[in-house]
Amino acid sequence: MPKMIYEINTRVWVKRFAGKSKSPKLISVPLAYWKKLKSMGVNYIWLMGIWKTCESTIGKYCFEDGLIKEYKEALSDWESQDVIGSPYAIDKYEINPKLGSRADLVKLKQRLNKIGLKLILDFVPNHFSADSSLIKSNPELFFNGDEIQLANDGVTYFKPEVNLSVILAHGRDPYFPAWQDTVQVNYSSEHAKNKMIEILRNAAKFCDGFRCDMAMLPLNEVFANTWNIQHDSGYEFWEKAICGVKGKYPDFIFIAEAYWDLEWKLQQLGFDFTYDKKLYDRLLHQNAPGIFEHLKADENYKNKSVRFLENHDESRSANSFDEHKLKAAAIIFSTIPGLTFIHDGQLEGKKIKLPVQLGREAIESENTFISRFYDQLFGILKNNCIQKGAWKLLNSSEAYPGDSSHSSILAWLWIYESQNMLIAVNYSDSTATCRIKLEDDFEHPEVHLKDLLTDEMYIRLRSEITSQGLFVKLPLYSSHIFLFRTD
Repeated sequence: MPKMIYEINTRVWVKRFAGKSKSPKLISVPLAYWKKLKSMGVNYIWLMGIWKTCESTIGKYCFEDGLIKEYKEALSDWESQDVIGSPYAIDKYEINPKLGSRADLVKLKQRLNKIGLKLILDFVPNHFSADSSLIKSNPELFFNGDEIQLANDGVTYFKPEVNLSVILAHGRDPYFPAWQDTVQVNYSSEHAKNKMIEILRNAAKFCDGFRCDMAMLPLNEVFANTWNIQHDSGYEFWEKAICGVKGKYPDFIFIAEAYWDLEWKLQQLGFDFTYDKKLYDRLLHQNAPGIFEHLKADENYKNKSVRFLENHDESRSANSFDEHKLKAAAIIFSTIPGLTFIHDGQLEGKKIKLPVQLGREAIESENTFISRFYDQLFGILKNNCIQKGAWKLLNSSEAYPGDSSHSSILAWLWIYESQNMLIAVNYSDSTATCRIKLEDDFEHPEVHLKDLLTDEMYIRLRSEITSQGLFVKLPLYSSHIFLFRTD
């Protein structure tokens, strides 16, 4: 059964519930808001950015030219006080006091659980804030450098102001310069690994799951290559960490932000879900055949994939896709197996991508074309075929000799008992035709197909759709969602 996760940029979003309060807390969000998300089909709430950060890093690291350019694009009237620092430069895993107390977080989790929602929070395994209090209390947790490295590479290595007696490395991945507002955890150290597992287990008591940022970076091979060291501990950090948490909380959810074809490896190490960036890229840049090939992946892999059209790292989907292509892409990503990922503002058609360092968002009007479409689509997603059924990828064939447009139509079937839902999407910028052959499970000579997108009813002969195939003709980026029965 597909699940749905809803991402919220917490420090910005919570201000919508301020009322007369200048510092609204998480616990003040009305229960009706959460119930509305639950009624839409959401299962998991990801509150992105609730942990304590270091305000001391803002002035030092958050006003570089590239970031200022992003601030101007996202918020034309931005001011220095709007910059609140990255939520991924964490001081320690305690709730940001501006959002509430530890007791508030416990109460919020209980409140969400009571109405059937699970709370997902961030875990950032690779690094902490460059001013983290842990640098003073636990310096052995971090990756060391020396005077020569500091002299040769001041971008990567630094002397932290909170502990000038050590030289440490900023956090990084192998393809980009180091993140200046962070300090790198040392995954070549057994002590550091065990400390991170302890931190992970302590934070797990406040939520039902973690979205793990850049989850590939602690992998032995990746860490060794990033830092040009010899390193193989004989076990992977995630295997031990996930096992440790699930030993205490068996239903705990681990979601990996993952790239570089390491998604399957992370799933094997215990992750319940991994990002499917390939589907996103193919929806954005490629055609239907590329998407079709991607959907032929192993069934377990598909079920553990996070499908998205946007998130806080990507451009807004209403900006990346035109409206017709967006509808087609939305039908695809939400009606295939896996975890459907919704970003706050996506359903209203927001277009402005907000840098995570900003604490205020621009006011945008709702795109009613997009919001009404999502209302309709989410109603369809509640059908038992999708909620309880089995999924099957279908082949399309030529409707007319020599007409290759059939390759532009993607099709699949959800089956639950005698009820079937057939989704067909023309993912191209021209009209396409095809035939889709269905198995002969029908009891009657006529098959009644209701298109849930238009409410139109089609009557077709069983003999035709099981031998030649159901004839489908779709304009550019259009879809059918047919509901029919075999009994």
